[in-house]
Amino acid sequence: MATQQKLMRAIRVFEFGGPQVLKLRCDVPVPEPKENQVLIKVHACGVNPVETYIRSGTYSRIPTLPYTPGSDVAGVVESVGRRVGHLKKGDRVFTTKTVTGGYAEYTIASEHTVFPLPEKMDFGQGASIGIPYFTAFHALIHRAQAKAGETVLVHGASGGVGVAACQIARAYGLKVLGTAGTEEGKEIVLKNGAHKVFNHREADYVQKIKEYVGESGLNVIIEMLSNVNLQKDLQLLSFRGRVIVVGCRGPIEINPRDTMNKESSIIGASLYCCTKEDFLESSAALLAGMEMGWLWPVVGPQYPLENVEQAHEDIIKSQGALGKMILVIN
Repeated sequence: MATQQKLMRAIRVFEFGGPQVLKLRCDVPVPEPKENQVLIKVHACGVNPVETYIRSGTYSRIPTLPYTPGSDVAGVVESVGRRVGHLKKGDRVFTTKTVTGGYAEYTIASEHTVFPLPEKMDFGQGASIGIPYFTAFHALIHRAQAKAGETVLVHGASGGVGVAACQIARAYGLKVLGTAGTEEGKEIVLKNGAHKVFNHREADYVQKIKEYVGESGLNVIIEMLSNVNLQKDLQLLSFRGRVIVVGCRGPIEINPRDTMNKESSIIGASLYCCTKEDFLESSAALLAGMEMGWLWPVVGPQYPLENVEQAHEDIIKSQGALGKMILVIN
């Protein structure tokens, strides 16, 4: 007699649209790991803005329907497929990507995207590493080619990617400035590597940054909301400074002459474009950061799986990010 397949709770998307298309199902079969794959019992999963764009159907890459969102998972290895070498049942782990989606009680991930979670970090912190830290490292080191001694502004520094960028930049010897929209957000930014923080809701904050950095300007700007800030960013750059576009929610009009005057650059950054070599370098650097103690994720708002619709509303509409938003699953 065939054994009955185990079922789990998972979020399923059957059509693209608003947050209401996120459906909690209790009848989803627990997937089985294939060769070089790992089955993880999920304890927490990060929520990223990109997941709202994918869900709406407006993103450049859209999955085949139906699908389960989520890539940044932390949990415990439940079982492993053939040829999995460095992981075993019971290991605490985090992922940078999943095969079957992380908004679920169990998920499958390829072995090369699964990493050990240090005992000193909880599962919420583990679910805050994947996209935020790998994106921040790719933007800062690979795309900006930031060097020790340069000055970087992290525009929108109190969210998941922003906190990661501040910690990485400080560890790599940069002068770190950040912006946030609330007093609580400013405090988070200062506690996580920034030398100075500005409130981007103040009308004169750009002038305050100009006065602080003086004639030399900023070498690098890590930009989370380029459709609002890009024009201002170009005024703040140094000679041959560069803006790294990490986040954008629509078009903006700029004057290209602003790039000519200082030979400045506007550079896009996307984890989807990260090469295998870049990924290996990022993972080595970030795992070292965990060992050294400078990589320490800040967990923000936490939601149970059944409140995922609210999480997707809040991540886009909140007045100011405070750490990494996560779903708590088990």
